[in-house]
Amino acid sequence: MKLGNTSNQVIDKKSVKQLFLNSEDFVSVDVDWPTGKGILCYYSSLADVTEVNKQITIIRQRASEKMSNWGKTPVSNVLPYSEDELVKAVCSGQTVIIFLDSKVMLTISVQSSFCRSPEEPGNEQAIRGTHDGFVENTQQNITLIRQKLARNDLVIKSITIGKGTSINLTYLYIDSIANKEVVQLFESRLQEIQKENIMNSGEIQDYFDESVLTPFPQFLNTERPDRVVFNLMEGKIANFINNSPTALIAPVSFFTFYQSSDDFNKRVMIGSFYRLLRIMSLVMALYLPAFYIAVVSFHSEILPIEISKKVKLAINEIPYRPIIEAMIMELFIELIREASIRLPKPIGQTIGVVGGLIIGDAIVSAGLVSNLMVIVVALTAISSFVVPSVEMNMALRILRFPFMLAAALFGFFGMAIGTIVLVIHLLSLSSLKQPYFAPFVPLDTSRFMDVFFRVPYSKFHKQQKTFSFMKKKKGRKS
Repeated sequence: MKLGNTSNQVIDKKSVKQLFLNSEDFVSVDVDWPTGKGILCYYSSLADVTEVNKQITIIRQRASEKMSNWGKTPVSNVLPYSEDELVKAVCSGQTVIIFLDSKVMLTISVQSSFCRSPEEPGNEQAIRGTHDGFVENTQQNITLIRQKLARNDLVIKSITIGKGTSINLTYLYIDSIANKEVVQLFESRLQEIQKENIMNSGEIQDYFDESVLTPFPQFLNTERPDRVVFNLMEGKIANFINNSPTALIAPVSFFTFYQSSDDFNKRVMIGSFYRLLRIMSLVMALYLPAFYIAVVSFHSEILPIEISKKVKLAINEIPYRPIIEAMIMELFIELIREASIRLPKPIGQTIGVVGGLIIGDAIVSAGLVSNLMVIVVALTAISSFVVPSVEMNMALRILRFPFMLAAALFGFFGMAIGTIVLVIHLLSLSSLKQPYFAPFVPLDTSRFMDVFFRVPYSKFHKQQKTFSFMKKKKGRKS
């Protein structure tokens, strides 16, 4: 049905019901008002009917007393009547009173809410620190952040995005720390979102990504309030959409995804050790299968004689090349991982045990893969799971396959070419126009230690930022 302003159209209960296609949960009632007749309409599945009646009683009393601000309660607002605004208000859970004589609408925001408790997210658990997490209610999420960040310069703004949609996006930043140009760029891209219906944060992310044809995430996804607060303190922007517990944070760098909340709650040496361990796990998750294939296929001379003999004995019975063997095992691991995610928890754990032990042992006994390949693939899988970010974990798993193919074709030379291509790709990426491979490119020596080590808080003499926002000097050409 085509919507629009209806200044010349007769408004009655029947036409309003037809506007909402006579839906079973749509309520349309004639009401008598001190200022004239009206129509009360709302979705019973979205509105809190008890609270609606309370607010109507308060507003009716004000109207009967002929108060000038009768429609200006904290939960109500008066608008000119139009079908567009009526549909938008009712579908977002508001209750609307249409005054037939003056053709204005009184919207009352008393939606019913069903919200779970702010429990710690299962995919971002921390040993030490807060154990709360975001929920599907944006206002409650903002409360969690305000409780941890008592600053008057924490700016919170909301905007309705898309065409004909009631999806609200709320974004936060610290005005005294965030770069003004980055905030303006973020707001301008919000205005460019033209999709009809937006259902989740992943759709928002596509509009902000500098490159969608890359496996590397350019936004940090998190459901932890403490992680959002830490990133806000570094000058970043966090945003939520209603009905989603996930916060998107930008701009970010490649090394942001290797930081964990536990790093900042542990001792300096312990936090630094585990941060270095994650960087090492990146190398293993990306290169270990390719390294094994290159050594077995081209460069077995680099191994000691004793180990070389064991490797040859292990692969002599395998009827195909190491690249096929590696592909079989990697795809097998991916199938187990995907199956354990999709199945209920008790069954998913069983699938992991059955797939990892019984089927794995059967494949080796049947001579389809070698014992060494099973060890290599297991170490690779464990290394990839060390990454705190699920999206970066997925990127590493995908990139393993082209590196394995390059190693099977050209050995170490193929791995070197693949590394050069990967580094060039990382250098070309950006997040909200900020360099993705900071602080290495552009070079910022003050941030080197913070990438690899947990720097003591006592050494912080100025506000820490992820990016060094360089201002152009006057009189010089850019």
